[in-house]
Amino acid sequence: MIWIETKKILVVLVGALLGAISMNFFLIPANIYASGFTGVAQLLSSVLGGHISTGILLFLLNIPVTILGWRKVGKTFTLYSFISVFSMSFFLEVIPVKHFSQDILLNAVFGGVIAAVGVGMTLKWGASTGGMDIIAMVLSRMKDKPIGTYFFTLNSIIIITAGALYGWEKALYTIVTLYASTRVIDAIHTRHVKVTAMIITKKSEEMKKMIHERLVRGITTVPAKGAFSNESKEMMIIVITRYELFELERIIKEVDPQAFTNIVQTVGIFGFFRKD
Repeated sequence: MIWIETKKILVVLVGALLGAISMNFFLIPANIYASGFTGVAQLLSSVLGGHISTGILLFLLNIPVTILGWRKVGKTFTLYSFISVFSMSFFLEVIPVKHFSQDILLNAVFGGVIAAVGVGMTLKWGASTGGMDIIAMVLSRMKDKPIGTYFFTLNSIIIITAGALYGWEKALYTIVTLYASTRVIDAIHTRHVKVTAMIITKKSEEMKKMIHERLVRGITTVPAKGAFSNESKEMMIIVITRYELFELERIIKEVDPQAFTNIVQTVGIFGFFRKD
């Protein structure tokens, strides 16, 4: 358990480092804006003439969000989010802003991809990068609606403001960065807030017990039989948030490494879904 938590912290630190590298080596020198709170911090720093750095603004913006997450989401989740935000703010301050290419398209693509690798790694290990992730968790608990609208609204404000202040060409390249980031995060982890796991296992009782202990999620079971082996099994269907996916993977590996698991996007839910 200690080794897993240590690896999780290391992954969060590497993710924060990659995020800072993408900003200081690609996006900031090219005046291209990132998504979410990082983009807001970058935009505010530009408006303030660089008197307050992006790293410091990113940290300040996340303070009220961290307090909200601590009260509404959970202490462990918020702690890892804070470590991620603090680390990225620190790396943004100590890594110098440097031009690696004068080609704005290369900066847009590489900046978006490198940042997305860091975010994807962090999400895959059950942590978050703070900011909009925490707000998404709070909103999903208040109302069971897709939070994509909120991400879209915030990023649209960043793009429109960047275009109005610094030219629409910069805004268009920002869209390229956002697209590249989204595609890479989808490949590494998932952008979907809720997913459905269908687990086919011979150890359903042990699996149910551990899931109820560590995730406290409802499970639906369906009898299943292998078409080739003719072996009787059970299919367990469970809906979880993307932040619980890492823990579910750990449970499956512990109980039945041979279990077949299919993860699919959950577009919407009708009926009871635990939000606490």
